[in-house]
Amino acid sequence: MDADIIAMLGQDGVTNGAIYALLALALVLVFAVTRVIFIPQGEFLAWGALTMAALEAGHFPATTWLLVGCGALTLAVDVFSASGRRSIGRSVLWNLAYPLALAGVLRVLPLADLPTALRVLIALAIVVPMGPMLYRVAFQPVAEAPVLVLLIISVAVHLAMVGLGLLIFGPEGSRTQPFSDAQFELGSLMVGGHTLVVLGASVVLIVGLYLFFDRTLYGKALRATAINRNGARLMGISPALAGRLTFFLAAVIGVLSGLLVAPITTIYYDSGFLIGLKGFVAAIIGGLASYPLAAGGAILVGLLESFSSFWASAFKDVIVFTLIIPVLMWRSLTSHHVEEEE
Repeated sequence: MDADIIAMLGQDGVTNGAIYALLALALVLVFAVTRVIFIPQGEFLAWGALTMAALEAGHFPATTWLLVGCGALTLAVDVFSASGRRSIGRSVLWNLAYPLALAGVLRVLPLADLPTALRVLIALAIVVPMGPMLYRVAFQPVAEAPVLVLLIISVAVHLAMVGLGLLIFGPEGSRTQPFSDAQFELGSLMVGGHTLVVLGASVVLIVGLYLFFDRTLYGKALRATAINRNGARLMGISPALAGRLTFFLAAVIGVLSGLLVAPITTIYYDSGFLIGLKGFVAAIIGGLASYPLAAGGAILVGLLESFSSFWASAFKDVIVFTLIIPVLMWRSLTSHHVEEEE
């Protein structure tokens, strides 16, 4: 191994680490606000990437019908539990009218001729709304349940989403076009334009999240909910609204991560689980609480994976996931047990 190989492996590690950092931040955010260990986070990555691949191929994305089905199910839950006509009216607009209108628009658009930016917006418009819908159907009715119950529900949702992914996308993988084909020479190292797009988009998203939490009313409400759920509720912050907004942000991060990673590697219907699991390792390094430690842990995971693929490619995933063992041991020895608040 010489300096050139180290530089190439470091570039790949930082690029992958930037993706894992976004997923880790989403996992930390969801757990801090809702106490849900959001295992299906990777499915939003896979669905976003495969939806983009369908749009590039000029095919009507099957996830649109999945959005319609999720909206209808969410509307049924709202109708069953709603207390007023106004809330039902909002639910009809968001969960039924919007998916059907989007499906109608996509039917008449020349999908094969759309610019890349518009395809990105369409992929976001299709997949992201499923985040709040998922929270409303699966997690909001049991929001006060113990963490273990929420984890079991999260596993069940993950298995259901993987099955639906196989049904609508099939077993074949897809890879999308890079956002930039440019090549930049830095000494003996060639840096691809898409690599810079990944790093730039990750920085922009992280800075955007920081500004959202620090400067906006909704961001401060989520911070308050993450610090003390009962106190936030007493101050008039709706836990249901906080949960839906959190899942919305997690879905945005997941879909954008999928759009960024799809030009780098082939994405299958179940690829999101393995990628999301590496983000989960980074989130564990941050204790499912610290955003900077989670981001730093993601870069560490990316570098470890990259260099492991050079030395022992058959065991690179094993080496990455083994990293969680000393982290858990260290945290078990240095932290104190805290009873879950009622």
